[in-house]
Amino acid sequence: MRGSLTLEEGRILIRLARSTITEYLEKQRLPDLPNTDSEVLQEPRSVFVTLKKANQPDAEHLALRGCIGWLQHPPIPNVSPMTLLEATQRASVSSAIRDPRFPPVKSTELKEIVIEVSVLTIPEELTEPSREKLAEHITIGVDGLVVESGPYKGLLLPQVAPEQGWDAEQFLRGCCRKAGLSPSKFLDPLVKVSKFQAQIFAEISPGAEVVERKF
Repeated sequence: MRGSLTLEEGRILIRLARSTITEYLEKQRLPDLPNTDSEVLQEPRSVFVTLKKANQPDAEHLALRGCIGWLQHPPIPNVSPMTLLEATQRASVSSAIRDPRFPPVKSTELKEIVIEVSVLTIPEELTEPSREKLAEHITIGVDGLVVESGPYKGLLLPQVAPEQGWDAEQFLRGCCRKAGLSPSKFLDPLVKVSKFQAQIFAEISPGAEVVERKF
């Protein structure tokens, strides 16, 4: 399995996300997957698709409009793994119409929406015995977090902390809240805390050039 994606592979994912959402909203069908020789795009990877929309009248500020991911690590029981292309397509539709925090996106909104695709590495559990020192193992802008406790699970992408202005401990607390837990629950040794990294590709404006975001 190859590690990093090239910028061109990131562009392919962004174009696939936009064409998928457009086709689904306008014609209730999915477009064909792109033909590519890229091996990494044919691998099973976890991916999140994030939609952001200009917040009028402050057109410079992009507000979250939807964010859903397709996680394949660990493997989902009784579910065949998807290629990164297939997972991106599935996450794209879900981010547009199935994010419970927002009403479904309308096709007329697409000209105002910026699309961001985050391709995740496999999460690694933090095994620091002193829970008060967990924050020391988290690099803001590089690491994303997963918090798990019984049926409760929360995930925050690496870009969330710098966008919110959080330090590592605030990031841990935010991920606990995302999981539906108390903010300090990460101190409980029975709670599993893992970190991962992601390559983040995004349009600089709706339908425009694609860049790789770094913090």
